[in-house]
Amino acid sequence: METAMKFEVPEELNAKEPPERRGLRRDYVKMMVLDKDTGMTKHTQFYQLDKYLKKGDLLVLNASRTVPAVLKSHKEADGTEVEIRLAHRKNESIWEALPVSGTVKEGDIIRFSPTLTATIIKQSEDTPFVSLAFNLCCSSLFNQIYDLGEPVRYEYIQKPWNLDYYQTVFATIPGSVEMPSAGRAFSWELLFRLQKKGVRIAYITLHTGLSYLLDDKWHKGPDKNFENYHVSKETADLISETKNSGGRVIAVGTTVVRTLETVAQQNGKVQEASGWTNLYITENTKLRVCDGLITGMHEPEASHLQLLSAFVDRSKLYTAYNDAIQKRYLWHEFGDMNLILGE
Repeated sequence: METAMKFEVPEELNAKEPPERRGLRRDYVKMMVLDKDTGMTKHTQFYQLDKYLKKGDLLVLNASRTVPAVLKSHKEADGTEVEIRLAHRKNESIWEALPVSGTVKEGDIIRFSPTLTATIIKQSEDTPFVSLAFNLCCSSLFNQIYDLGEPVRYEYIQKPWNLDYYQTVFATIPGSVEMPSAGRAFSWELLFRLQKKGVRIAYITLHTGLSYLLDDKWHKGPDKNFENYHVSKETADLISETKNSGGRVIAVGTTVVRTLETVAQQNGKVQEASGWTNLYITENTKLRVCDGLITGMHEPEASHLQLLSAFVDRSKLYTAYNDAIQKRYLWHEFGDMNLILGE
């Protein structure tokens, strides 16, 4: 990141608890509305989002459901305790995972419960991840993960909040190890109100991977972070209809931006597609699909800020973020929201 985007978020502005535990409905968090053309900001609450969207606009949401990715286990051979964090689902029974405590090696069998085990089938010196082949697959595997796991939680979260707090209301497809948090502030009431106004809703899926690897030695750039996505024909068709009728496509979250811009063709057309993306969007990226963005407040020097600067000039973004700090906005997955949109 360039020096211009360095800023300091006071420790007390890290959201340590869900809004519901602060006495707010999830859609009553603050929202900074940033005009991407002028850089002007307005400050409101998220439930008033419908005032800023128009009939014919399309909201695209990430339907990925958060899994409780922290799993306690022990080695079958000697009973040594092992904690792992699921990182990426590779197929119906194999996950890439990060061992957090305990030492493991290729060939080890890890036992999570009387019915769930996994074999370490791949380990490499140039990555902290191992590949786990579970003895179950599909819904049986997910049922066990949901029974046994805990949500990933970082140092600013001081209490172990229930997994329900890490879900969006519309999430349906399990696979994200960290919550696609831009959609968290939506309530069904707000979604219905938007639809009543004529704003259309579409869904993609991108399963978020593990972003923090606990050791700076293993820090990887965003272009090394591959995540699995799916765009349905229904969503692709809705995007085409919106563009053809002069509506705006508003991505809910950086995951949605990366997905849509990955599958966009040169002419901006979007087709049904599935795959893995490591798309790294910066201020030099010409966006082909997304006209606006709903997102949370991002950390200083985070790669997400590079993506935001594809929507709005870096200096305007920097000024807006300092405004948000002055207005005591809260950061991270339980924090406040930012709508970036132009006319």
